[in-house]
Amino acid sequence: MSDYTKTTVYLEFGDYRRLRALAREQGRPAAELVREAVAEYARRHRTHAVPASIGRGQSGRGDLGERAEDLLRGMGDG
Repeated sequence: MSDYTKTTVYLEFGDYRRLRALAREQGRPAAELVREAVAEYARRHRTHAVPASIGRGQSGRGDLGERAEDLLRGMGDG
């Protein structure tokens, strides 16, 4: 068994009955089906983390995006 945390989930009675029936049909514990469903939901709805460095620097220039190529010209030359 992996590293689990115990929690309580309240289900509507009809959903609980369907869960138990699925578990019985598949020969698996209902808790395993719930863990699987939560993991799948979390994967589908995860947000991609934005690096902490995004938005940290402030150039003070309002035209930076429009003039980036001009402003970077010559950088890295000898």
